[in-house]
Amino acid sequence: MRSLVLNFQEMNNTQLMLVGGKGLHLGGLSKIEGIQVPEGFCVTTVGYQAAVGPNETYHALLAQLAMLTLEDRDQIAEVSGKLRQIILEAEIPSEVVQAVTHYLSKFGDEHAYAVRSSATAEDLPHASFAGQQDTYLNIIGQQAILEHISKCWASLFTDRAVIYRMQNGFDHSQVYLSVIVQRMVFPQASGILFTADPMTSNRKLLSIDASYGLGEALVSGLVSADGYKVREDEIIEKRIATKKLAIYGHQEGGTETRQIDPDRQKSQTLTDQQILQLSRIGRQIEAYFGCPQDIEWCLAEDVFYIVQSRPITTLYPIPEANDQENHVYISVGHQQMMTDAMKPLGLSFYLLVTRAPMCTAGGRLFVDVTPQLSSLASRDMLLNILGQSEPLVKDALKTVIAREDFIKLLPNDTAAPNKAKNYAGMPAPTETDPSIVSDLVERSETSLAVLKVNIEGKSGADLFDFILEDLQELKKILFDPQSTKVIMAGMNASAWINEKMQEWLGEKSAADTLSQSVSNNITSEMGLALLDVADVIRPYPEVVDYLQQLKEDSLGDELLKIRGGQAAYEAITAFLDKYGMRCAGEIDITRTRWSEKPSALVPILLSNIKNFEPKASHRKLEQGRLEALSKEQKLLERLKALPDGEQKATETKHRIDLIRNFSGYREYPKYGMVNRYFVYKQALLQEAEALVREGIIHEKEDIYYLTFDELHEVVRTHKLDYQIIDTRKDEFKRYEKLTPPRVITSDGEIITGEYRRENLPAEAIVGLPVSSGVIEGRARVIFNMEDADLEDGDILVTAFTDPSWTPLFVSIKGLVTEVGGLMTHGAVIAREYGLPAVVGVENATKLIKEGQRIRVHGTEGYIEIL
Repeated sequence: MRSLVLNFQEMNNTQLMLVGGKGLHLGGLSKIEGIQVPEGFCVTTVGYQAAVGPNETYHALLAQLAMLTLEDRDQIAEVSGKLRQIILEAEIPSEVVQAVTHYLSKFGDEHAYAVRSSATAEDLPHASFAGQQDTYLNIIGQQAILEHISKCWASLFTDRAVIYRMQNGFDHSQVYLSVIVQRMVFPQASGILFTADPMTSNRKLLSIDASYGLGEALVSGLVSADGYKVREDEIIEKRIATKKLAIYGHQEGGTETRQIDPDRQKSQTLTDQQILQLSRIGRQIEAYFGCPQDIEWCLAEDVFYIVQSRPITTLYPIPEANDQENHVYISVGHQQMMTDAMKPLGLSFYLLVTRAPMCTAGGRLFVDVTPQLSSLASRDMLLNILGQSEPLVKDALKTVIAREDFIKLLPNDTAAPNKAKNYAGMPAPTETDPSIVSDLVERSETSLAVLKVNIEGKSGADLFDFILEDLQELKKILFDPQSTKVIMAGMNASAWINEKMQEWLGEKSAADTLSQSVSNNITSEMGLALLDVADVIRPYPEVVDYLQQLKEDSLGDELLKIRGGQAAYEAITAFLDKYGMRCAGEIDITRTRWSEKPSALVPILLSNIKNFEPKASHRKLEQGRLEALSKEQKLLERLKALPDGEQKATETKHRIDLIRNFSGYREYPKYGMVNRYFVYKQALLQEAEALVREGIIHEKEDIYYLTFDELHEVVRTHKLDYQIIDTRKDEFKRYEKLTPPRVITSDGEIITGEYRRENLPAEAIVGLPVSSGVIEGRARVIFNMEDADLEDGDILVTAFTDPSWTPLFVSIKGLVTEVGGLMTHGAVIAREYGLPAVVGVENATKLIKEGQRIRVHGTEGYIEIL
């Protein structure tokens, strides 16, 4: 009888598969001292399986459901409906009926009960399934309760529950349902309590929604609720709603909606004393479960009853600090144009290379900027730098700074802010010799060639020692002061040009045109190189057909057997020799490189073959060069006509030379880094293959879920607790679904900045202007480079672009991204290709729909939907 029905006190936290998420939490709640939980019991999943297990049609329909995808909505509805019918018609096993009867007699048959579903894939730390299965209130009598147990079982296959499971990757055949039968409380008020603010994620801010009657009115959206916010036992905000309706239970069963007396409609549902009492209960429950909770409560005869508690699944994890002080973190991914979650090996490699004080959270990297914010001088410098590239981050940090109690200034920090010079005030470097760039490139390439020779034959723990040593060489190249000077010279020259041309000539963003077709930009050259590959393939229809049908990740031997196949193969291989270490999200060493999956390039190649005439790369490069030259001549002529014109023209010409000679190099250090990463990765995968042969790991990609040091230890000891890999895989799936914040505090609060601009059209979608010009075209909303099927004149709208997206830029006329700043890769390449671009557009991929005609204002920084 025990395994069929358990009362709340009999449950323990190992019984998820028996009592489901909701049951598990009620069992826990009932054990917390001083917390009132209405008594009840749980019909376990054993009862559900006994009822449906013998039915062969049920299992056949489950198998059918497993074959469907989210696109098959009609079939999902049809199969789900049949499953519900089977369950409703199934006889409840006699032993389940006996067990339920036994417990009802203990608690009192005459009482009213709530009958609630509790699925095994529900109220989990990473998937709440809230509201996916059914609940029935105020059910009286044994027969009615048994009927509603069947209805709860059937609700495992509501269309919404089935679709939610598909979206979250749950196997329908492995999810079971238990049913909670719980004494009804007839409350004067009820509601929801979040122990972390669901809007800002602040873990110190507790949020309460409260309304009259049963909580069903609130959950179903029938009524507005009062909102109260509590921080550290102090009510800091109250929002009193007009409450016209409430749902109440009938003593004889069922519920009804009633009008609230007009004099009570605008009164506070809970007294201040009750709000604080409830917040303390919330903190007690949170401490018991060890994470922020979403709690359902009701108030009856001045006693708070807790009827449910589940983890809040939408909160972004907090970066870990080693102290109890307040901290402010900014996202690295938004700077690097790669906001996807990274696997542990990828994160650890980045941490081994960076000099910044970084930490991880939610599979992403964050920089702790608290030290800079604690001093007026460094704070001012940080805000100045971010103001140029990331205005949303700057605005969010200003919000934090305005709360003077959050970041304390260092003792004796009374120095006046050391205003960071604006770029226009900086002296121009005297050195403009372009050979500096070729020297830096040669140094990097020589070092890479030495690495490739020296890593040969290294294995075991020796390989890891070697990589650690070589990472010092990588850091030396990345942080070479001369390399930094070249990059800063190009950036400062662009800023100087923009500032001075606006001041002297009233011309905005002049540097954008001057930046077209600059020399030594490895990333933009890559986009043009793929156009050249398309030129080789275009004359051979058989090769085009082969690529269109390609299903494998690699180019098969079949290609070499068709006319033009050899030439195509050689052209693609030559491209991969130079650029094959690149891929989307390339700062994560675990990402699949183009050399590992050449088919990733095929959609872009086919697009280039379709959309361009031969020799397009040369024409594009020349057109950009001529436009830049023409802009230079016009600016210099106009300047010479001004007072002190010759002097202004000379200064401007010097800055233009800096842009033309130096700004392209900015893309090279990252190219050098990912080249090295690929060499390390290939060596580590050979180690992984040895670990697979020895049975220490199941597949070589398992190493991606270990940090560099952990992997080093596994190779040294030949021991691994495989639970680590399984846990990390589950965590990674969870992290993939999260959206990383630009700015987050140690309280978990996500602070969002705003663009503070005026005089924009009413419906404008605002972002950061990074490449000037205005363009109209069809919006192509693309999340994965491999899905790109572009037509000439399209405008690319996406979450972010890193260097791997550059080959698409030759096909588009404009760019809109959700992430990015003035000097991120997408912005740099957009300027070089002459594409109007607006980046940092919050929710661009949701606000702009695929196929809409839009106008991108790259100079002013906004988008209009036409």
